[in-house]
Parts: sequence; C-alpha cells; structure tokens
Amino acid sequence: MRQDLVTGDWVVIATGRSKRPEEFAAFKREIVQEDPGKLCFFCFPEETGQEKDVLIYKKDNGDWSLRVFPNKYPAFKRGGKIKHHEEGPFFKMDGVGYHEVIVTRDHMRQIALLDALEVAEIADAYQERYIDLMNKKNVNYIEIFCNHGKEAGASIVHPHSQLAAIPVISPHIQSELDGAESYYRANRHCVYCTIADWESEHKKRIVFENDSFIAFCPFSSRAAFEVWVMPKKHKPYFERITDEEKVAFAEALQISVNKIYKALGDPPYNFYLHTSPCDGKDYPHYHWHLEILPHTAIWAGFELSTGIEVSTIEPEAAAEFLRNQ
Repeated sequence: MRQDLVTGDWVVIATGRSKRPEEFAAFKREIVQEDPGKLCFFCFPEETGQEKDVLIYKKDNGDWSLRVFPNKYPAFKRGGKIKHHEEGPFFKMDGVGYHEVIVTRDHMRQIALLDALEVAEIADAYQERYIDLMNKKNVNYIEIFCNHGKEAGASIVHPHSQLAAIPVISPHIQSELDGAESYYRANRHCVYCTIADWESEHKKRIVFENDSFIAFCPFSSRAAFEVWVMPKKHKPYFERITDEEKVAFAEALQISVNKIYKALGDPPYNFYLHTSPCDGKDYPHYHWHLEILPHTAIWAGFELSTGIEVSTIEPEAAAEFLRNQ
C-alpha cells in the first residue's frame, strides 16, 4: 500500500496479481463505429448545427486548424444567475457555468500522433479560453480534460478535449489544495516541488523530462501507467504559462501520450489539468500539473466501497517500459 503525499489517499499496488508490462497491451478498447453516410459533428460543425465558435485558429491557406465552440449537450447552463434551493435537509443550486469543446482539424490524428507545435496550439487554446472565462461571474474553477476512447467517456471519435467552467471547487481539488498547504506549513516547501525534485534526481519513475517539465509515473499511481506532467519550477497558475513554457509542456504531454499509445496499443485514457481555482483567492502553495490515466482495469467492489484504487503494476516498472518506447 502506498500513500499519496499530497492528499493522504491510499492506493494498492497488487504485486500478487501483477502483470508483465507488455500484457497490458492485450486490452483492446472498443472502437466506436461511425456511419459513413453521416457527417462528423466536429469536421463539419456548421453543417451539423454546432453553436458559433468562441475561438478559431486558421492556417495560412484559410482552413481552420483548431476551433472552440459551446458543447451542444452541455453539463452546465451557459452563464446566468445562480439560484440556491433547499429541500428539507438537502441543498441544491442551479448548474450554471460554461461547457466548451476544443477540436483539432484532423479527424484521425489524436494528440499521440501530433507534433509538439500542434499540441502547443492546443495549449494556446486552453490558456486563451481559461483567461476569457476565469473572471466571469459565478466561475470559481475551470476544469480542462480529454476523454479518449469509449471506455473513457468519449462519444465522438474525432479528437477533442473539453473545458468546464463551474461555480464550485470539487472535493478532489480541495483535497489537493488542503494537502499542499498543510505540507508547506509543516515543511516550508511545496509538496509538488518536493515530488518533482525527488523524481528528477532518482530517475526510476521518470518517463520524460526537458528543461522545464517532468513526466513521471507517480509513486502512488492509482492506475497502471498513470503519468503526471508537471512544471519543474513552482507554478501555481496554469493560465500564466509563457509561450516558451507552452512548447516545453506540449513536448512533454505529446511524448507521454505517444509512449502510452505505443506501449499499450492505443488504450482509452483520460487526462485532466489541475490548477489553482479562479475564485479570487490566492493559492501560493499549489502547483499546477496534468494527470493522464489510461483505462487498463475496471473498478469493482473493493474500489467502489473503499475509494482505494488498485493497480496491478509497480509504477517503477511502468515507467521503465514507457521510457523504452
């Protein structure tokens, strides 16, 4: 059993039923079958009734390379005033916020198959939309995430990621914020910097690193081949990333996803970006990062009942296998 240094959560590394790294590639994700006579929602957004773009990047030839538009089936109602309601002992509020889709042009080329500059353009869009939404009324947190593969929640094949700007800070983020502050008060040092420094020095869980970013399988990995991409220097706020840092971040993200793609045979995965909330408060002890979780197992009774996740490969072995791809 290993404990997360930030949150205190436990995970189980089930060495008794561990697999060889190459065995994980045997898991084949379900491919969504597309209707050849039906227009792709994201290749032809105007023709398929998508809402007007809130951001579009164009190539020199006039064609678009990336566009962002409101989700046609949003989880949060766009803008508006939040109303609070009580029902006996229960409390609820209107689901007001912003839910957008970030779409790249090529129908077949996911992030694993793009080059670093193309991924940097995605990071540009993340930052631009974040900055535009962060000061909107009732927006206190912005989650940026990607679902790849049906098992990871993707209902459309065309490569895309999503942004949700919401009025609340999730319990998971709050747990990280609290853990980061608690560690700093006890040690006078950022917990994420401590992790990055240790991993960079000892190398055994490193997947990739450049001058500005480190990609590694975390000590308390919740899933087989989980990878974190993290700035080496202390950076609480993703939206303040510089152009130079974006290129380095894009390189680390693309290489990490590409290694997972090659090692596991294009598995379903989720990645999400965790950064400081935009609720007007200061979070000097936090450290933004991106987490990639391949889907190589299914939660069962133990995980659901305890919240303790089980991985069947040591992160040290997973990192070594990914490094060699």
